[in-house]
Amino acid sequence: MIILGNDKYIEARFRDEQEIEDVVLANSEHFFGPSSLLIPKRRIATKDGTGTIPDAFAVDLASCVWYVVEAELSQHNVWTHIAPQVTKQLLAANQPETRQLLTEIIVQMYDADAEVKDKFSDEGIREIDIRKVLGEVFGQSPIIGMPIDRVPDDLREWGETLRNDVRLWTVKKYVQLGTPGNVAYEIPEEYRPTVDTSGRDGAMQSRRAYDVSLTDLLRARLVAEGDELTMAYAPRGAKRKTFRATVNEDGTLEVLGEVYSSLSYAALACIQSVGSERTTVNGWSQWRLHGKTLADIRQDYLRLLDTDQNDPTGSSDD
Repeated sequence: MIILGNDKYIEARFRDEQEIEDVVLANSEHFFGPSSLLIPKRRIATKDGTGTIPDAFAVDLASCVWYVVEAELSQHNVWTHIAPQVTKQLLAANQPETRQLLTEIIVQMYDADAEVKDKFSDEGIREIDIRKVLGEVFGQSPIIGMPIDRVPDDLREWGETLRNDVRLWTVKKYVQLGTPGNVAYEIPEEYRPTVDTSGRDGAMQSRRAYDVSLTDLLRARLVAEGDELTMAYAPRGAKRKTFRATVNEDGTLEVLGEVYSSLSYAALACIQSVGSERTTVNGWSQWRLHGKTLADIRQDYLRLLDTDQNDPTGSSDD
């Protein structure tokens, strides 16, 4: 139950699969990352020409991965509905024609949409390098991205058997008690999946990027209390402004007279304060410490963690 003043919201079932799909499409950056691009439904085909239409495709420019997106309801049988459908989608997604189609769509999005241009710019991707970067992204196997209202055991176990990585996000629906027309949805915090099978081959299994917080960097002494983070931003046609945020002991950021528990929300407040209409931004790639992005410092932390796991004694050969 969610309590908002005198109002109470109780958990409810989704009307149909389209309802959960609409929630995902309207809030895609909160599932696939603030630097993600969403391509709505496109028909793709397997090698023998069998057609299939995933709910969407997504590309996360920050982590250089791509998703075949299929929103589902847990009431659908894993073996007779979900598994056959996703298998066909993966076969079609792996065709060169599909990857070329998605590349051309994103290039067109870049040419037509200033917000898409900003996302490439945020990640340091120059216009001349767009096709090269997309080639590297689509050269990898897609991740199965599945928002769902509940994760059944069979779905979890099936996902763990696949060669492709699988990420499942739980989405919940609430209706106001006594006024069921008022609806609220609960979606993942900081695009964190409920189930993630990536890293099964040993690459940084212990932690993934979205599991790392500023508090972790403080504990590892890669960031210190009182450090000043900077972020430079300029809305189109305006003068660039530099924002400065102070790191607090508890891992929060103080900027613009407010305290934020999220790097991305802090960055979003800053860019909106100078007129940006963006609704998400990747705080990890925006905030810098001594000229280095926090995303890079996070990777340093993950490498340290991985080294400690491989050598728990802390010893090394001279």
